[in-house]
Amino acid sequence: MNDTSYEIKKTLLYIAIAFTFSVIMRLIWVYYFNDYAPFHYNGAFMINTNDGYYWAEGARDLLSGTTTNPDAKEYFDKFHQLHDSSPVTSASAQLTALFVKILPFSFENIIFYMPLFLSSLVVVPIILIARLLKNLEMGLIAALLASIAWSYYNRTMAGYYDTDMLNIVLPMFLLWSVIWAIKTNKDIYLLITAIDILVYRWWYPQSYSVDFSFLGLILAYALLFDRKNLFNYKLLTIMLFAMMNGAIFLRLGLVGVAYIFFRNKKYDKYLFYILAVAVGLFLFSGGLSPIWDRLRLYIFHSSVSSTQKGLGLHFFRVIQTIREAGHIPFTTFADRISGHIVVFIISFFGYLYLLYKERIMLFSLPLLGLGFLAYFGGLRFTIYAVPVLAFGIAYLITEIARIMPTKKLKYLSMTAFTLAILFPNYKHIESYKVPTVFNADEVEVLSLLGKKAHREDYVIAWWDYGYPIRYYTDVKTLVDGGRHNGDVNFPVSYILTHNQQAAAKMARLDVEYAEKSFALKDAKKAGELDKNLTIFSNIEQMTKDYGFKDTNNFLATLQTDIKLPKKTRDVYIYLPFRMLNIYPTIRLFSNLDLMSGKRGSQPFFYVSRDLRDLGDRIDLGRNIFLDKRTSELHLGSKKIPIRRFVTTKYSADMQLQKSVKLLDYSSDISIIYMADYNTMLVLDEQSYNSLYVQLFVLQNYDKKLFEPVILSPGAKVYKLKI
Repeated sequence: MNDTSYEIKKTLLYIAIAFTFSVIMRLIWVYYFNDYAPFHYNGAFMINTNDGYYWAEGARDLLSGTTTNPDAKEYFDKFHQLHDSSPVTSASAQLTALFVKILPFSFENIIFYMPLFLSSLVVVPIILIARLLKNLEMGLIAALLASIAWSYYNRTMAGYYDTDMLNIVLPMFLLWSVIWAIKTNKDIYLLITAIDILVYRWWYPQSYSVDFSFLGLILAYALLFDRKNLFNYKLLTIMLFAMMNGAIFLRLGLVGVAYIFFRNKKYDKYLFYILAVAVGLFLFSGGLSPIWDRLRLYIFHSSVSSTQKGLGLHFFRVIQTIREAGHIPFTTFADRISGHIVVFIISFFGYLYLLYKERIMLFSLPLLGLGFLAYFGGLRFTIYAVPVLAFGIAYLITEIARIMPTKKLKYLSMTAFTLAILFPNYKHIESYKVPTVFNADEVEVLSLLGKKAHREDYVIAWWDYGYPIRYYTDVKTLVDGGRHNGDVNFPVSYILTHNQQAAAKMARLDVEYAEKSFALKDAKKAGELDKNLTIFSNIEQMTKDYGFKDTNNFLATLQTDIKLPKKTRDVYIYLPFRMLNIYPTIRLFSNLDLMSGKRGSQPFFYVSRDLRDLGDRIDLGRNIFLDKRTSELHLGSKKIPIRRFVTTKYSADMQLQKSVKLLDYSSDISIIYMADYNTMLVLDEQSYNSLYVQLFVLQNYDKKLFEPVILSPGAKVYKLKI
């Protein structure tokens, strides 16, 4: 057996080992919850990421339809109504639909297991890069670690059906092709690099920042170290064609033409003209805009945004409430990248040593930079640094092994060190028992609702639940995981956190104004309206239509008998028990003066599930106690009288029973003990009178405004009657 054949077989063996290891580690969660019925529906596991239902909706609609042309009438008539936001043109939906058609597994099983297998492909480029560096053992160790490191595992585990399942695999393949292109100067890697960029952009349009970072680094390398090598400029040119904005087939055509030219040396004299054309097309197509947009979203953000035209309304920005977009502690940052702070530090210095010894690995800096952006821009970025730093510690392990006196000690040392760095990540996997997005009972509620509601009806719920609601009910929503700007969140927050009278009117207004806004946008797009016409947010348009210049004055009229728009469809309110946990966050979006941006007073809303009876008092946690003798609430040293004490409990036939004791009407604080949930709520009067508390917790609905549709302990659905 010659050396090349042996190396290929060894490479394939290492890839198989690392891939199998990655898959098995992801099956631990599956094994643990295999017999847990609440995580199963329709004979399969449900997914565990909200965003996954967005892609699942698109795949489901593609499989249900007769055409993939979103402009075709039969497209909407068959399975996809106008303005329902189904991502039928997304890569995730298209790839999923393809797998469902060619594989003998159910739709539910495919979307659950896709992340497990696709994300494990990250081991392939890692080992191929190591092969170029003539250190396959380093590749194997790095692949084992990268495939299960905290943040990468968290975002690619079984059931985490999202674009992350290929969001590191594809840039690692890009790194591999760039390294091989620079190292070998072979024309084939021009094409491979361009195709990888095209596929990556198809799969994840936000990949622009990664591609641009590679482009900038290659440009710097060419100008500083290899200026006379024409191959570098060919690589830059073909990358620019692949990166420009435009239809994928146009970019693919330009890449193909450029590749044909570059293979023929007689056209080298035209290279810089072609490069100039590529630069021009790149800039003309808006090449730099996506970079600024991403930086503005994750780095230069503020808590309140304001409109620049019209009334200049101020809205609370959702970015301030998303954990993955906020600053994180250094220990969390290190753990998510390498599994342990010690492993992270060693990996970092190992990476610096690797850069010193193998300068070609400098091209991995864009991924490291994006990963380190997590320390400032939020934990979601840590996954980019995972495979890069895995190379660092893997390189140190193989370097230590080289100095071992015997072959046996060499492999023993590599094995021992590898197990040591894998162990904290394995322990994380073992303890990371995240639930599915919804449990089976909640999904059953949505399935029943889907049978009652029409496809043009709306379900109002917080944006966290938008995607799964649309997936299981096939109706419309006002907000979801992709549409949750402050201007659309305000009305929904207002509905959920204000009294029934105002909430009901806002619900009808917001739905009808949403449809009116869609019609205006369609007319504007079709040229039927002035292209410079400003379409204001629903709440601003309501304010103007009702003759006000101050939104606060308009909102005050919702407590009165105002004339509402003509009803064009039914509206349902979805209220899950799990919303208790985020009620204070939801209230933030409507608890501010839209005219000035000034926030309202902080509401008192406390949820306790760790109740301890201490005899004469009940410990609610966080140094909060309920005195049984005096019916007072103790917040540290402060004593607060209680307005009312309410107990709720379901009877044998699942009818909600309530007991209300009025104690001190001068107090603003009430307590609700939800006996069946072992949950106690401590809340102010506005929260007590909110639509959510009245309709879900107490089932005190105004019969003139709402009609109960489904009353389940896990989630309740009401139909708007006005």
